[in-house]
Amino acid sequence: MDIQRSGEDYLEAIYKLDEQTRYVRSIDIANELGYSKPSVSKGMSILKELGYITVCDDGQIKLTKTGLKRAKEVYERHKLIRKFFIELLGVNPITAENDACKVEHVISEETYLRLKAFVEEKTAEK
Repeated sequence: MDIQRSGEDYLEAIYKLDEQTRYVRSIDIANELGYSKPSVSKGMSILKELGYITVCDDGQIKLTKTGLKRAKEVYERHKLIRKFFIELLGVNPITAENDACKVEHVISEETYLRLKAFVEEKTAEK
């Protein structure tokens, strides 16, 4: 079973928060994403059921190997798309951040790989 956009947002948030603090709880995710605590709790239940996360007795949320792989994929797409919007199109960073959050979930693998090659080529020229 595949996860939806909100699930990918959760995985990405867990990944980024873990990189920053090494200790992630539901409240941290809610604060990071601006989601309600009940929404995050439901999302965590689904991600746990799908094998993307584990939840420790103290409430700490950890990515499984599968969750980490998926979170890294989503985050890498996000960063590349944001970079493309800012550095090659001249989009305002705030707009680029918001748009990258949307595009990262719907872009096909083929288009992403071509965009990645294009961005790498163009930014290497600078």
